[in-house]
Amino acid sequence: MGVIKRYMEFVKPYKWKIILTVLIGIIKFSIPLAIPLLLKYVVDDIIQGSGTVEEKTSTLFIVMAVMFAIFLVLRPPVEYYRQYFAQWTASKVLYDIRDRLFSHIQKLSLRYYANTRTGEIISRVINDVEQTKEFVIIGLMNVWLDVMTIFIAITIMLTMDVKLTLISIVLFPLYGLSVKFFYGRLRTLTRERSQALAEVQGHLHERVQGMPVIRSFAIEDHEQKQFDHENGNFLGKAIRHTAWNAKTFAVVNTITDLAPLIIITVAGYHVIHGSLTVGTMVAFFGYIERLYNPLRRLINSSTTLTQSIASMDRLFEFIDEPYELKDKPNAVNADRLKGMIEFKNVSFQYEKTDEMILQNLSLKAEQGETIALVGMSGGGKSTLVSLIPRFYDVTAGNLYIDGIDVRDYQARSLRNQVGMVLQDTFLFSESIRENISIGNPEASMEEIIEAAKAANAHDFIMELPGGYDTKVGERGVKLSGGQKQRISIARVFLKNPPLLILDEATSALDLESEHYIQEAMEKLAKDRTTFIVAHRLSTITHADKIVVIENGQVAEAGTHEELMNRDGHYKHLFTIQKLS
Repeated sequence: MGVIKRYMEFVKPYKWKIILTVLIGIIKFSIPLAIPLLLKYVVDDIIQGSGTVEEKTSTLFIVMAVMFAIFLVLRPPVEYYRQYFAQWTASKVLYDIRDRLFSHIQKLSLRYYANTRTGEIISRVINDVEQTKEFVIIGLMNVWLDVMTIFIAITIMLTMDVKLTLISIVLFPLYGLSVKFFYGRLRTLTRERSQALAEVQGHLHERVQGMPVIRSFAIEDHEQKQFDHENGNFLGKAIRHTAWNAKTFAVVNTITDLAPLIIITVAGYHVIHGSLTVGTMVAFFGYIERLYNPLRRLINSSTTLTQSIASMDRLFEFIDEPYELKDKPNAVNADRLKGMIEFKNVSFQYEKTDEMILQNLSLKAEQGETIALVGMSGGGKSTLVSLIPRFYDVTAGNLYIDGIDVRDYQARSLRNQVGMVLQDTFLFSESIRENISIGNPEASMEEIIEAAKAANAHDFIMELPGGYDTKVGERGVKLSGGQKQRISIARVFLKNPPLLILDEATSALDLESEHYIQEAMEKLAKDRTTFIVAHRLSTITHADKIVVIENGQVAEAGTHEELMNRDGHYKHLFTIQKLS
């Protein structure tokens, strides 16, 4: 199967560990196979054998002393190392898979994240990967051990009585038929169940993040119904899966329970007629248990492996999600950019079915210039600046940085040359120091403090209980909007890039916070090519060029004074805001 072959690529580095685990397991499972032979010997050769009571007792104690020694001295370390190596190997394989998935997650386009719920992604990385662990432990280890146990048991049984052995395995074909009948459907049901669980997780993740909205609108009852619907969908899928699984076990266990009855009937008949010893009958009954228990485990393993393979399907479906932005084989390293940017007849749409957000737009920024983008919401301003770090590629036309098309740069190296301060500042739940150091993970504490001072953040940080080691909570919930924004500006100071993008960084702040941030941003923009997406026009009158974007096109461009003299779109917007 294709998914198994692909999964084995992750297993291959640990193949010798798996082989060692199987060999140890063979020893572990072989030891109990001696017990039915021991019973036969005790019944036929000791209890029913010749000799005095003292001789029989002495022989029994010697034989049992050897068996106790085997089970107390040899069995425990064998059991320990089999379990340890099996779990160690499976855990390493899962570590490698999750490591690969996280690398994959970081390369997927922002378009993918716009269309996929976070909880569903987490479900694939956590639940589906964890489910495949059983394939390593059961499919690559336990199955072979059970097969070897069956093979060894049948071999021993053949040495005792060929006819009884053949009768013992007469039900084997029924197992094959039941597996073929039940497990194709089970794989489909398992996939549906996993998808339903991922949807519950996606819904729950969104609602936990949006709890302030739920509380503020007092819609707890409505949201409870919504969650009940998602949870009920999962329940339905889970019950269908459980029902089919129960049918499987009902059939398989019925077949398993018939085998000892058949052997007791046939062996009892032969003992009564003197053609079979009591010890052999007892031994055969013991081997029936050791023959059909592994077989029962194999059937149970088939159920588990079916679930694992269904999770593999989802896992590789996620891994196969294509990267929208790929570096060309000969892509240029964007090192030490000067900052000359030119949009040349650029058009852009998010999906092929969407209308054009940008239409045949041309715009040029010289090194060190500050370009302000203004206009009504939805005009395409934020989309325009998101093309510079290649969050998306243009649909038509060209975007040049220092005379080179951005698609000819290595995307990661290009983004390393761009600093961004956005309206919606995202902080990780770690300390302030760690959040600032995102700008340069190798920076010293002194550099972090200097960046915070430049961003007008140092004073408020020092007033916090833990200073720079203060944990900010999920998404920076413990800080105000202005404080979070200054942390994000400190990041960019620490990064010190030649290109700067400020996307409505002050639009949601009070006047005092805006003053601090405006001061920090003007300091930050000095000697850098800067694009500012602005809502408050009073904050961008200093820009070298103000560009009015309407319906994805440049409506007009010029300095503040030039645009005010033209009596056009910009003057109209500025006058309305001033009157407001």
